[in-house]
Amino acid sequence: MTSSATTDTEDESDDKPGLVDRVKAIIAWVIQWKPVRVFTTYGQQRGPLLAAGLSNQAIFAVFAAIWVAFSVFGIVVAGRPALQDAILGIIADAVPGLIDTGEGGAIDPALLIDTSVLTWTGAVALVGLFFTALGWLASARDAVRELGELPAPRMNPVLLKLKDLGLAIGFGALLLLSAALNVLSSQALDGVLGWFGIQESVWSSVSTRALSIVLMFALDTVVLGALYRVLAGVKIPMRYLAQGALIGAFGLAVLKFLGNSLLGGATSNPLLASFAVIIGLLIWFTLVCQVILIAACWIFVSMRDAGVPLDAQLAAERREAEEERRKEIREEVRAELEAERPRGLLGRIFGRRRR
Repeated sequence: MTSSATTDTEDESDDKPGLVDRVKAIIAWVIQWKPVRVFTTYGQQRGPLLAAGLSNQAIFAVFAAIWVAFSVFGIVVAGRPALQDAILGIIADAVPGLIDTGEGGAIDPALLIDTSVLTWTGAVALVGLFFTALGWLASARDAVRELGELPAPRMNPVLLKLKDLGLAIGFGALLLLSAALNVLSSQALDGVLGWFGIQESVWSSVSTRALSIVLMFALDTVVLGALYRVLAGVKIPMRYLAQGALIGAFGLAVLKFLGNSLLGGATSNPLLASFAVIIGLLIWFTLVCQVILIAACWIFVSMRDAGVPLDAQLAAERREAEEERRKEIREEVRAELEAERPRGLLGRIFGRRRR
């Protein structure tokens, strides 16, 4: 009986290391899985903290950007209700709860349409709002570069601000172009469906909605690509840039699809009813900024896996600095050895006696 019990104990002890080894192997495999490494990098580089800071600034920046955009481009959309509705629809889809579409929202569309008439005081206010919007672009650039462990861009601050200005105007023009394409494509689709007599059917609604989703996905992809490549100033090969931009656009599409569900529970607290819209926007921008920065981490991890430097010049400078440091260490070691070595015949004699 004793020998049998001993044998069973030995068998169990033999099985335990095997199980532990298998668990360790599984953990090692999971750690090496790319999505896990992306989230690990995101956490190590303080991604959640950066996203929280961006989301707080985004609330003020978005209000400012929309007001400035409608003040500047209001002349273009004036007298074009279809284009106005398309632009407001794109903004409402991009940021749930921002535009009041009849179910409550932070901004009354009628007020935006009226901002096309500028006064001197309005122009002064626009300058402040404009710099508020540009501030978010600068913060987004710093956050993306921080995730890539890159220093601040080596560009004149004035030129850098002009670059942000050009991007802001470009994003606004892209939004206007997307809205125009949405209107034209919807009208063309209605015409085609009208030929088949199904213009007012369910197919018409589904097709129009699908077209809007495709246009929004394309817009998000282009904007994210410009944010990572142009705004952040990181020389990203197209292969990795497309991966990150598409992943980010897909994440934003999922957020938009689940927007009301995600925000409904968080803003249903009766104690927060007076601040429900602002709280909802804060939660929304936090999620959006998380997606943007996680997609940036995906790009950086992919490039490091392929051995592609994020900044070739910076990588060369770091290699030179490391080589210089190694050279200094070798010189210090050589000097210490030379100092300890006995000199000449007398040095060897006395050195031998000391030993």
